[in-house]
Amino acid sequence: MKDTKNLKDHKQIGQELELFFTHDIAPGAPFWLPRGLIIFKQLEKYIRELTENAGYLETSTPIMVKSELFKQSGHWEKFGAHNMYNLQLSDENDDSKPVSYSLKPMNCPESTIIYRFRPRSYRELPLRLSEIGRLHRREKSGEVNGLLRVRQLTMDDAHIYATEEQIFDEVSNILDMMIHFYESFGFEYEFRFATRPESRAGNDKMWDKAENALYQALKKKKIKAGDKMGDGAFYGPKIDLHIKDSQKREWQLATVQLDFHQPEAFNLKYIDENGESQRPVMIHRAIFGSFERFIGILTEHYQGKFPLWLSPVQIILVPIADRHKEKAEKIFKKLQNEGIRVEIDDRKETMQSKIRDATLQKVPYMGIIGDKETEKSGEFLLSVRTREGKDLGQLAFPMFLQRVKEEIDTKV
Repeated sequence: MKDTKNLKDHKQIGQELELFFTHDIAPGAPFWLPRGLIIFKQLEKYIRELTENAGYLETSTPIMVKSELFKQSGHWEKFGAHNMYNLQLSDENDDSKPVSYSLKPMNCPESTIIYRFRPRSYRELPLRLSEIGRLHRREKSGEVNGLLRVRQLTMDDAHIYATEEQIFDEVSNILDMMIHFYESFGFEYEFRFATRPESRAGNDKMWDKAENALYQALKKKKIKAGDKMGDGAFYGPKIDLHIKDSQKREWQLATVQLDFHQPEAFNLKYIDENGESQRPVMIHRAIFGSFERFIGILTEHYQGKFPLWLSPVQIILVPIADRHKEKAEKIFKKLQNEGIRVEIDDRKETMQSKIRDATLQKVPYMGIIGDKETEKSGEFLLSVRTREGKDLGQLAFPMFLQRVKEEIDTKV
């Protein structure tokens, strides 16, 4: 177990590195500073790449809808008055008839509205719809905790509409995506199989079918999964992925859920090859859950030393004297043109002070530019140090750029 005495929590790191903060003006809703939003956007870019390559179509649904939608899905009975933000608005034509609206706490009911936009054919299935959606959940004030437990969250969400025969392939592909994603961060992980809770929607026949389908998927893929008896969603069983961070703390993040209930509740249909109306199944999927919670976990896991591809500032250039600024600015432009996030520290401070500040800001690379770093064969040289204090010596600009780009591309 890592010594936790000197470890900082994500809220302190977020303040020190100017990533994010919370304020009493909006309890449970973080303010993202420019550097923190870079991390957010890089994760957004990564998850979009994964979903697009896997054949998902991105959608967007309204944040506020009539509460009747959640009554139809079953979420109102399960969460309504306690965990949702609900509003009573007067009818435009009759003030005496208030209409109940809700800020959506999840995306799935609205995904069914998109599915029902027009009649669907079996040829369209599996239909994979993704959404990076802003959600609101009415968490108790005593449970709100920085980014780890928020009232406003952004979910990397997806819903797949499929035939029963397609369940294995879709669940299998999702499990593969989970494994690829978490291995790219170097996390230890394991799967858990969550079965029907006592309070649930649907009938036992639906649950038997859903649980058996997920069990068979795990069995065919030879994945060992621990039991989470009775911990399924109210509409279906699920397979959750649990990770351990650098402090050996366990977190439940990714999930895939099999749902026979909502297609029934919303009367979803498709026309099969014989022209007959059939009911699709609905598969819910999130790879890292909410952006907020995942970034909070990553911040503590890395203690602010994010991998190069996520680091808000990837390189800081340090000219030793004023006469070296011009050279630093030329290197700055070259790096910026290559899409590298780079800054120049040309403050009237000592070299040791600049190096210390860059280290405290967890910048992965420092490029020191002085008299020794002269042009050679038309190329710039720079002395490179890492945030861990390792001196990489003088590197020609092309060699340094190649090293940086490879590290970013491989997400090491």
